[in-house]
Amino acid sequence: MNAPDWVYALPSVNAGLNTLATVLLVVGYSLIKKGRRDAHKKVMLSAFVTSILFLGFYLTYHFALKHYTGSSSQPFQGQGPIRPIYFTILITHVILAAIVPVLAIITIYRGLKQQWDRHRRIAKITFPIWLYVSLTGVIIYGMLYHWPVG
Repeated sequence: MNAPDWVYALPSVNAGLNTLATVLLVVGYSLIKKGRRDAHKKVMLSAFVTSILFLGFYLTYHFALKHYTGSSSQPFQGQGPIRPIYFTILITHVILAAIVPVLAIITIYRGLKQQWDRHRRIAKITFPIWLYVSLTGVIIYGMLYHWPVG
């Protein structure tokens, strides 16, 4: 059984949301380095909302795909040396993606409470992990759906 077209469109939506989150994270980082705290706050909260939207669409996609096709994922078709590269990226992405929401919530909470020292300390951990997860999400999408595979 095939899924409706809207289900197959969701990976592109998710890649777009991951791309947007990546851009927002980089812009937010740049803003705080320039001392623009209010703009940084708005952009980082936008990155968080974007990531939450991503998670909602991601879960919708996998549940809908399972419902309509019996399989909840798109198998990776690549062969040869690209295969271990893909799975290395995927495994690190999944593990780190599981901790990003917790780190992001703690970081945002400390920022909103103006606990600047504590906010900066956790942000130095959160930012590179969140950026890695957003960026590798786009790479995984490309490897699964578009890029030639060995």
